Amino acid sequence: MEGIKFDNLALRTLPIDPVEANYVRSVSGACFSKVKPTPVKNPKLVAYSADALKLIDVGEDALKEEKQLAQVFSGNVLLPGMDPAAHCYCGHQFGYFSGQLGDGATMYLGEVINKNNERWELQFKGAGKTPYSRTADGRKVLRSSIREFLCSEAMYYLGIPTTRAGTCVTSDDYVIRDIFYDGNAKQERCTIITRIAQTFIRFGSFEIFKTLDPMTGRRGPSLGRNDILKTLLDYVVATFYPEIESKYGSDDENKYAAFFEEVVKRTASLVAQWQCVGWCHGVLNTDNMSIVGVTIDYGPYGFMDRYDPGFICNGSDDSGRYSYKQQPPICKWNCGKLAEAIAPFLPIQRSREILTKFDEEYERVYMNKMRQKFGLIRKQLETDKELFNTFLNTMESTGADFTNSFRALSLIHLPNTKDFDQSVQLFISTILDQCCDAEEWKFVNKSSIDERTYELLKSLAGTNRALLSQFGFSPELLENENLKREKAKELANMTNESKRKDDEKAWRKFLDMYIERLKKELDEDDIEKLNSERIKIMKQNNPRMVLRNYLAQRAIEQAEQGDYSEVHKLFEELKHPYTGGDRDTIQLAKPDETTTGAEALPPTTDTTQKHATGACLKPTNYESKAPSGACRIRVT
Repeated sequence: MEGIKFDNLALRTLPIDPVEANYVRSVSGACFSKVKPTPVKNPKLVAYSADALKLIDVGEDALKEEKQLAQVFSGNVLLPGMDPAAHCYCGHQFGYFSGQLGDGATMYLGEVINKNNERWELQFKGAGKTPYSRTADGRKVLRSSIREFLCSEAMYYLGIPTTRAGTCVTSDDYVIRDIFYDGNAKQERCTIITRIAQTFIRFGSFEIFKTLDPMTGRRGPSLGRNDILKTLLDYVVATFYPEIESKYGSDDENKYAAFFEEVVKRTASLVAQWQCVGWCHGVLNTDNMSIVGVTIDYGPYGFMDRYDPGFICNGSDDSGRYSYKQQPPICKWNCGKLAEAIAPFLPIQRSREILTKFDEEYERVYMNKMRQKFGLIRKQLETDKELFNTFLNTMESTGADFTNSFRALSLIHLPNTKDFDQSVQLFISTILDQCCDAEEWKFVNKSSIDERTYELLKSLAGTNRALLSQFGFSPELLENENLKREKAKELANMTNESKRKDDEKAWRKFLDMYIERLKKELDEDDIEKLNSERIKIMKQNNPRMVLRNYLAQRAIEQAEQGDYSEVHKLFEELKHPYTGGDRDTIQLAKPDETTTGAEALPPTTDTTQKHATGACLKPTNYESKAPSGACRIRVT
């Protein structure tokens, strides 16, 4: 690995903090602070991605030397050319400006120019304290590191723009973590992952120049340093948007306008792709938004199991600000905050006009992807959106699995093909098995608030909304709780038989609509050939499996016992989300299987369930619908 070529352009171009001592402080007039990784005891390689490591010219021979890999990618040994630094940035967190944040647990290591003359930034996450660590220890643990490693690569293989994960290295050093912030802390292994991207500069990088925020009373640490803001803008455009730099040169305003438009469009495209695979980020703060339009910072993310537009993957997001349905408007809102940050060089009126293009780009990417998922490859009709919404609404009303329901669409053949009637029956039987049973449906529609608390909150909603907000509730959330209570009354007498009957009625209604739309795809061509073509496209756009939380939890539990085999098996499956293990029918987990685990958190106040640990869930295969207990998993 000594032959890896580093060319650390960011550190040559952007200002570096002159203070060399590593202590927590406000860093003014700088984009980076020099740091050093904190060594760990007995580093062990948990997993690596050969494809990701190829980006930085780590070849097959180097991968055979696992001890050396562990030493280098734990931070114990630095390669020639590595120059560790922590990046200074700010951010709007849950809608409020938080002031200086920065790389509190991550470190820039340098930029590799690989054999293909590509530039890739290399970064550690979890390698120790930096000036931006605040009250934290700069460490990450095994469970969160495995989650980030697996999802970074899973998103890449799904075809979604993302940072990459090269390695995951754990150690015999420990830190204390209170997973649910309830006083039940435990020791966990210090673990480091290697991240790779074009750049880790984010929207929040431009917020270090922000003026005093009237809501929070905070400001950027480099307020007034428009000279640095311009340097940062010029660096980002020239390095990561060279076609814009080449076109506009010294015409700054038009150059920055073109840059901002491209960021807006890339961000809109990215979130549209998230929505199409049912993925939630969980912490869409401005400091977690990439300036080059890729997915960054995998924390309490989650792929939906049962379709729920209000799905919240982050157990700490009490308000639902970053729920599934809120992701597109939140990403647009974040783009607006970027516009404010660069307003000294791009007039806000112009950037606001550009921002209106977000919705158009989102709609374009979303509709194109959905047509591929539905196998509508010949025509684009205005009524297609109604069809898609009907499908989503039917999934929601029947509690159907998001991933497997989309995959099941490929079972339906075109009308007038030889297997059409048989394919319709196969779809119906398959899709009904993807709907949750009566008991799970009652559970997910059960209010998580006891009657006494609910009555108190209702009273506050009418008399003191400010106090209601302090309890983490809004009138809208309270209304949702009321709807849940009404729904629970409706479901009280539901049985599995009655639910399946209702589900079949709903799905047949959708199916009639879908078949009518498929008829409009037909022409004089070979129908069987067209049918094969559309099914192929559908299977290339509807994954057979995703990184469900219960699958990740199963791998984590085994890894915490020193067995990394499930991490490796799961990773291999995630490399082939559209192929491999492919079947004409979708295998299901046995209905009596349950999910427990260190991170299982049912939406109740029962602390015994909250900390349950036990046998890992063993699904029939990685394509299975999540068993009923999986809905209890919460990640913070």
